[in-house]
Amino acid sequence: MTIRKRLLLWDYTNTRDCPGAIDAINFNNGPFSAVSNWNAWYPQELKNRLPFRPMVRTPAQLSGDEWSWLANNAFPYDTIHFFNEPERQAGVSPQMAADKWHSQMVGVLRKQKGKKLVGPSVASDEQGRKWLREFMGKIGGDRPDYLGVHYYGTDVGAAKKYLADMHSEFKLPIIVSEIACIDRDAGKVQRWTVEMANWLDQQDFVKEYGVFGCMRQVADGFVSPAAQLMDGKGKFTGLMNKLNTEQPMK
Repeated sequence: MTIRKRLLLWDYTNTRDCPGAIDAINFNNGPFSAVSNWNAWYPQELKNRLPFRPMVRTPAQLSGDEWSWLANNAFPYDTIHFFNEPERQAGVSPQMAADKWHSQMVGVLRKQKGKKLVGPSVASDEQGRKWLREFMGKIGGDRPDYLGVHYYGTDVGAAKKYLADMHSEFKLPIIVSEIACIDRDAGKVQRWTVEMANWLDQQDFVKEYGVFGCMRQVADGFVSPAAQLMDGKGKFTGLMNKLNTEQPMK
């Protein structure tokens, strides 16, 4: 039986430029469990073929049309992500985030709408962990349903330890909303991703994990071109094909 834990990180540019590319996903019996696009709007090309996980990426999504869509169930969803690397966003302190968490994420989306909440996904460095500890210390009993986690690196052992440590510290199941190898060597990236995906599939404390990222262009100079899941023409790379069809990965 296929283990379905993989979160498809579907960039907004795909919706704009190559929406039909999503049809290559193995929706029926593949290892993908859900789709996220770092946004609060629904990618229409998904056509309800997998659950969608919207995101309140920044404070901007807590007002205006985007908040209205989320609060009024403009599209079907049951789980939502809150704040993407907030420690790197200007003006987003743990206290500010905790206030918004209580008033809107918990007060509206959880208590009124029955949504499950993924906590803020911080970067896997000391700045991120410090911010998260402060945030978790300020929210009392209104804890997330899932701990949001990011990880980028080249040492697969360090990645496993970090994720296990985060689960151990906060005592919550985790959703790894971004993870990738940043080595520039394609062979090393593939071996890292295969080992990591197979390990994540077997960890009971991991609800979902999203390998970064399904987009035609490299996001920035930090991530590795060798880890791209889509080429410049919108076709899946070999690594993406493995994620889409192999469980366990080989």
